[in-house]
Amino acid sequence: MANQFAINLAFYMLMPYLAAHLAGGLGLAAWAVGLVLGVRTLSQQGMFLIGGALADRFGYKAPIMAGCLLRTGGFALLGWVDQLPALIVASAATGFAGALFNPAVRAYLAAEAGERRVEAFAVFNVYYQAGMLLGPPVGLVLLAADFRLVCVVAAVIFAALTVLQWRALPARGGGGKSGDERSPGMLTQWRTVLVNRPFLLFSLAMIGSYVLTFQVYLALPLAAADALGPAAEKATGALFVISAAVAVVGQTRLTRWATRRWSARGALVRGLTVMGLAFVPPALVPAGDGPTAWLWTLVALVAAVVALAVGSAVVYPFEMDTVVALSGDRLVATHYGLYNTVSGLGITLGNLGTGALWDVAQRHDARWLPWAVLTCTGLACAGAVFALARGGRLTAPGVRPVPG
Repeated sequence: MANQFAINLAFYMLMPYLAAHLAGGLGLAAWAVGLVLGVRTLSQQGMFLIGGALADRFGYKAPIMAGCLLRTGGFALLGWVDQLPALIVASAATGFAGALFNPAVRAYLAAEAGERRVEAFAVFNVYYQAGMLLGPPVGLVLLAADFRLVCVVAAVIFAALTVLQWRALPARGGGGKSGDERSPGMLTQWRTVLVNRPFLLFSLAMIGSYVLTFQVYLALPLAAADALGPAAEKATGALFVISAAVAVVGQTRLTRWATRRWSARGALVRGLTVMGLAFVPPALVPAGDGPTAWLWTLVALVAAVVALAVGSAVVYPFEMDTVVALSGDRLVATHYGLYNTVSGLGITLGNLGTGALWDVAQRHDARWLPWAVLTCTGLACAGAVFALARGGRLTAPGVRPVPG
């Protein structure tokens, strides 16, 4: 938990300000800034499957340490180089670091939590969101002195994490299900995951939820910019804070409440439905200018962010638990790796689609269109998970129930 909090604290104290440093501080062209940022995303999303397979083959501890050590070097390099090739190398290192430790951390948590996985992932998300919440203001304070100071402090945090994991983290994982089994080759690991049909179906069904979650960074800021003008930047920052604060304050309460009332499948379906309905308020904002329209837009955006955060908080721990269940408790990190890769590709395609819809809506004065499509996306995800559960397709291979 502390490891993930510190990872997010260090990451979000630097990354929100990297584009401004590259464009303003170093004077890079916009295409070069996009290239550096894109390399980081691609090297992380594209390498998740490799990171997960390495964790299952060699144990969870080594990739966690390697990822933290790689982030140490990558963040330190970002603060001290000014040539594009070196910046690309640093960006790729920070991305691959995430691909190394993210699947391993989640697999480690699942292994340690045992039957309390849902509760453990709920608490994990609190630490995760708390790091996201505190990172930007800490980075802003350090940025007042120098961008290099931000990079140095972030690198020091990752260096300290590397040492702490080396000294305190017990060895877990490796060799499939338990450390005493012969470790399968990576091609065998990938083949095992790729033929896990229930897991693949669940991964595809959940893609839309990640597209919806990402709209805190895309559609909602675009709506704020259109309606609020100069105040949009502050409003967007406030929306981000509200989203993280809802998760920090409400995650464990929502998880306990959902666990008492619903099964895992029921919680997933209801949470995804709420995530889809979160985009109804912006669609209902009347067109126009002036203080009234400004106020209605702000109220709608806050309502959307709160509903999206609540739905995500309900979904997340049951989603992570379902991935473990569908893995049959074997090659858990590899399953997480492929799951993250699929969701990352979905986010990329979803962002392209949302951006295109936004342009069409602006040209034809149909501002409701992107919100309607996002709402339908959430409802479609909920329907897909419901259909999979009802058809008995969310059961891991090898443990499918036999009819009486």
